[in-house]
Amino acid sequence: MSTALVIGASRGLGLEFVRQYLGDGWKVYATHRSEPDRIRLRDLGAQTLDLDVLDPQRMAAFAWQLDGERLDAVILNAGVYGPRNSTLHQPPATEDFDLVMRTNALAPMRLLPVLAPLVGPARGTLAFISSRMGSISATGTSHGMLYRISKAAENMVAKLAHVELSSLGVRVLALHPGWVRTDMGGPNAEIDVAASIFGMRRVIADATAYPGGGFYDYRGQSLAW
Repeated sequence: MSTALVIGASRGLGLEFVRQYLGDGWKVYATHRSEPDRIRLRDLGAQTLDLDVLDPQRMAAFAWQLDGERLDAVILNAGVYGPRNSTLHQPPATEDFDLVMRTNALAPMRLLPVLAPLVGPARGTLAFISSRMGSISATGTSHGMLYRISKAAENMVAKLAHVELSSLGVRVLALHPGWVRTDMGGPNAEIDVAASIFGMRRVIADATAYPGGGFYDYRGQSLAW
């Protein structure tokens, strides 16, 4: 049986990753921050793990619970958007900057030393759920500046992870889920959650067509860094 770990599984993209992997017969570990979220994930059939990516103590306890596990796929999905009105002319407040950058960039950096030894033995995949908004070369507006900067930083973390871990058999991807109808994406977004996750799971599953070190969208198209 294949095993997946979904970081940030309580709602939206993460919750749908859990549903679809469980539906295909995988063993799934799913992280949560609250008791109602734990119950929801447990009732779906997931193995629940308490984790707040901003809390070092909960991070340490999380690592201990996974000691010795072999993971075929890890989905690094925890993320926040921050102020939607941040632009070059309206930079974010310090507290917003700290929250977004710590969640979207620092947390993955801290998780990598914990996760790499669990993915390596299975020659598995680390998938960073990033965004096309983190593409430097594709940028055409400063709207959502803080989120864009945080995702560009996360993309660098993914690229560095690829450089460091590929020799150990770990495949690292950065994935753009599309503009999805979630709490973050809003009701007018282009695609539904199920289609986005189905597409990203297809990319994660095909190491030949989508080699490590790449930045892909949910349709499997390569994106510019």
